[in-house]
Amino acid sequence: MSKKISFKGKLNIGTQDRLKLSTIKGKIGYKINKLQIISTTPGTVSEEVIVKIYKSDQGTSISPTVDLSDSDILAAVYYTNRTDTLLTGENAIIMDNEVFNQDIYVTADSANSSTVPTSYYIELESMSLSDIESTQLTLKNLRTIASQ
Repeated sequence: MSKKISFKGKLNIGTQDRLKLSTIKGKIGYKINKLQIISTTPGTVSEEVIVKIYKSDQGTSISPTVDLSDSDILAAVYYTNRTDTLLTGENAIIMDNEVFNQDIYVTADSANSSTVPTSYYIELESMSLSDIESTQLTLKNLRTIASQ
């Protein structure tokens, strides 16, 4: 049985939010269904923002670079807000179908030196995991953390 849960928040450029999902036994898995972002001041300032979701804490390595070969990245979205052409919108949304059972980290950074915060909306699908699936996902997460 799956259930949808959602998170919304606001991120300053160069920062991250931790979404607490882990449970003691890790028996609930999650998959990203939706990722949307919008400027906190749409239409007023030209900006380019990249929001990414990771499986581990990014610490001080938050950047606007999108590297899909990074096994830690779960999703990325690129948002443009142009006052000179009145164009606004999400230009690219990329999501992995990966199931995870640990906390995730949402980062925001600017591709054009903007300092305007961005708001995000994330929708996850939750599902029950067997003991074996739970153990596999937890071990995979530990390996990802250890390799960093």
